Amino acid sequence: MRIIFMGTPDFAVPSLHSLVDNGYEVVAAVSQPDRPKGRKKVLTPTPVKEAALSRGIPVLQPQRMRSPEAVAELAAFEPDLIVTAAYGQILPKAVLELPRLGCINVHGSLLPQYRGGAPIQRAIINGETVTGVTIMYMAEGLDTGDMISRAEVPIGEDDTSGTMFEKLSKAGAELLLETLPSIVNGTVKAVPQDDAEATYAPNLTRDDERIDWTRSARELYNQVRGLVPMAGAFTYLNGDVLKVWDCRALDKQSALAPGTVAEVSASSLLVQTGAGILELLQVQPAGKKAMPVSEWLKGTRLEPGIVLGGGDQ
Repeated sequence: MRIIFMGTPDFAVPSLHSLVDNGYEVVAAVSQPDRPKGRKKVLTPTPVKEAALSRGIPVLQPQRMRSPEAVAELAAFEPDLIVTAAYGQILPKAVLELPRLGCINVHGSLLPQYRGGAPIQRAIINGETVTGVTIMYMAEGLDTGDMISRAEVPIGEDDTSGTMFEKLSKAGAELLLETLPSIVNGTVKAVPQDDAEATYAPNLTRDDERIDWTRSARELYNQVRGLVPMAGAFTYLNGDVLKVWDCRALDKQSALAPGTVAEVSASSLLVQTGAGILELLQVQPAGKKAMPVSEWLKGTRLEPGIVLGGGDQ
């Protein structure tokens, strides 16, 4: 059986390795084009590209999967099945119809909940305690295809998007191996999604990273861990951006306005929210690296009563 694997980030790598390690013939890998990375803007290959090349698998990186040239390039490999995992582009009908066994996707949520490009981050930001992976047939809509299999994965109190990406990528690879035999032998029983139960997880924007101090401490805690390690949440201090990489919600309250620094010590910074206190544990001042609050406070004059926020809000 000839398989084309399509994926881009680290999330997809375990699925690719699992296919190869278990004897499946991956004839090509498709990934997003290399992008500039870091302050020096060094052109960097995607994790899937690196993984595929390390296994001797040819890699395609079309700018637009909808282009006739990209479709023709895929067709030349005569795939029996296309497997995708966080590829990053919606596949056109011409690609969906290429393989005789169809196109399947390893998606990081329990569909039909959290359709879209940021299901893991959104689940954590929304305070979910359980998520999972779904393997589905791909359709022309956004994560709307029939579901083949699902596996639940709990979200721990201290989990971040980073830890959940790792857990779900492994769960997805395992579920893929469990699911493939039924696809190959024709015994698969796919179930249509109930669109009435669908929720959406669009890609994150800068507004999703902005801290709104009128929200509760618990909501802000979920926001911060849902953005780690990709972006970090941010607020403003004296007009400069201050990123928050780690924090803790405290069941304490004061009469101060949301965003007001309630308490400062050598190792602690407490900020009043709309409900409860948020203790900042790791921050990143403008132009500097992330650091523990205790280190930051050594060189920062910060008094109770200072209000965080403002900026370009």
